[in-house]
Amino acid sequence: MNKDNPWVVVGLGEILWDVFEDATVFGGAPANFACHAAALGLEALMKSAVGNDDLGHQALDWIRKRDLSVDFVREDSEHPTGTVRVRLRSDGQPEYVFASDVAWDHLRCDPHDVDLAQRCHAVCFGTLAQRSLESRQAIQRFVESTPKDAWRILDVNLRQNFYDEVVLRESVLRSNALKLNDEEWPIVSSCLGIDSEPHRKNIEAMAAQYGLRCIVLTRGKQGSWIWLDGEWDECVPTPIDAADTVGAGDAFTAAVVAGLLRGEPVSKLHRRASRIASYVCTQRGATPPLPTWLLAES
Repeated sequence: MNKDNPWVVVGLGEILWDVFEDATVFGGAPANFACHAAALGLEALMKSAVGNDDLGHQALDWIRKRDLSVDFVREDSEHPTGTVRVRLRSDGQPEYVFASDVAWDHLRCDPHDVDLAQRCHAVCFGTLAQRSLESRQAIQRFVESTPKDAWRILDVNLRQNFYDEVVLRESVLRSNALKLNDEEWPIVSSCLGIDSEPHRKNIEAMAAQYGLRCIVLTRGKQGSWIWLDGEWDECVPTPIDAADTVGAGDAFTAAVVAGLLRGEPVSKLHRRASRIASYVCTQRGATPPLPTWLLAES
């Protein structure tokens, strides 16, 4: 953990293993976010749960090796570590099938977790880990316990049928920043009563109606938009040969958060986020080590 860094960020939610046809790799959107945030020099922690099993022990080892604390990752003796079968489509986009009733479906928010929430500067959470009522309540309590000036980033992360209008609306109401992609936008906007076309005016309307300071919309090869406190920025990445896109969005979010905490101009943090996400797309798995030359640009 980077104890000299003034910014504490938390990945809140699922830890799991992505099971490809030919490999099994560490994953989970909040865990990916935390790993990349640590690589970018932030004091990153993971709040989650794993099973007291081989995959759980491997996950804890993986987290430690990525300079993350495991102090807030509970070992659950009654439920297994989460897994998800991943199949890559012909365009490199992943499809997921998640194991049910796993450790991260039974998150808790104990007093020491509240203490962490009260000292963090940013927390990133999603909708997937809220598929169970127990974890949903724990996540909501944690987010509500963060300081008023902390960044509370909702990465909606829509998967299978593990979300509904209530979860989306309650999550947005607890956030001040929203990150989603162009496939998720029509679903989220419909649930929130916003026009489904991803026009700038509709993004601004969502921000105004729900008190959001930042909205990030990633659009695949078309690039990305960021609206931050009334300022717009658009970025179109250089074309790449993608190995897979798993984790690229989480790397993008981590880079955006690092820039927000450092008070960087939106154009600067946006282009860094785009470069890092593009690099992750060229690698297999969600959390490849970021090369020195890329970190030097950060």
